[in-house]
Amino acid sequence: MTTPDMKLGDSSLKMKQRVSEDQRRQVLDLRRRHSLREVAEATGLPLGTVKTIISRSGAFRDNEAHRALFTLPPIKASAETLPSVPELPPQQRVTGDKEVDAVLWLRSIINTGQAALIERAMEASKKIKTPLKDLEKRYSDHLLANCNGNVFATFGSFGFADLESLASRAIKQHRERMEGIARFGSALMNDTDAEVFCIEALRGMKTTKGEIFLDKKEAAARFNAHPDLMPNTLADCLYELDYWCQLYWLRNAADRYASDGPQEATARDWFVFGLLAEIRPRDKTEALAVFRYLVSSDRNDMEESEAIMLNLIG
Repeated sequence: MTTPDMKLGDSSLKMKQRVSEDQRRQVLDLRRRHSLREVAEATGLPLGTVKTIISRSGAFRDNEAHRALFTLPPIKASAETLPSVPELPPQQRVTGDKEVDAVLWLRSIINTGQAALIERAMEASKKIKTPLKDLEKRYSDHLLANCNGNVFATFGSFGFADLESLASRAIKQHRERMEGIARFGSALMNDTDAEVFCIEALRGMKTTKGEIFLDKKEAAARFNAHPDLMPNTLADCLYELDYWCQLYWLRNAADRYASDGPQEATARDWFVFGLLAEIRPRDKTEALAVFRYLVSSDRNDMEESEAIMLNLIG
């Protein structure tokens, strides 16, 4: 005997079987830019069927293969050992002004990033009787006088008196330098697996005349041709963007002039940033995370930012 529930189940099964492969692809494509209800309305499929297609596809779960590629190596014990007693930089006669030269020496100590030395330097700075701002002016005058009156030379005196900010930056840079060694050893400046992927994906692309970046549309098409390494979610996008940011700062701490990486990696960073305007947030928490990223990364004034905000409030 057939019950009403069985009939309902049979009917539901038949309905699901009538969903074609083209409809499934359409559902997945639309979901990247529209809400579940909007996808259901656009395709004419029941909302429950749309949810099932999306859930079973796995396309909107975090992509583990993607995250594996865009992950920094784990921190390992470094073979490089620091001296047990950090050495002080030598004192030098730079300007001939004993007080100014004393501050320049303290700044060189602080720039070592060594916490123990920095603490001693900050204590020593308290013994200087002349206000540091006055010494900054005297240093600026020295630079101006020794550079044929070129006012741009005085830029070297900016922040001369702000030893606390210098100490904070130096400690952070030293910590990042040590982390870079602990993660990469001597290979910090070598192309990572993620960068090799980007280079291979964009092989043959050149910047057009007058441009400094690779063409965004062509780069997007090339990266989209590797769906297995595409971010599936906004969380995936933020994960990858954080990877590029961390890699940059670790390299910058070691060598500020060799920290940008290949242009293909820059193209990938911009591509993923653009995806923040295309992939729909799964929930309010994910949308809020993207909003916070825009604010903290100082990218909220980029041309894609308005589209990203519209995507979040969708």
